Amino acid sequence: MVGQFESTKDVVQEVTESAATHIGNIATIITGAIRDIARETGDWLTDVIEMREASQRAQADESRVVNGDSD
Repeated sequence: MVGQFESTKDVVQEVTESAATHIGNIATIITGAIRDIARETGDWLTDVIEMREASQRAQADESRVVNGDSD
């Protein structure tokens, strides 16, 4: 028969192992979410930069046409 001390030790060990597994899974989920957020934010900022540059090129083209410097 297993003594009270050993039984308690086994329960504590199982709870600790379970907690470590679940915390590890949660950390993996959070890490993946942070990675996805960073990727989406970077893609969004790239789009903003590209739109700003396109706007600047369009304004430069328009000013050339207004000033009579068209090709």
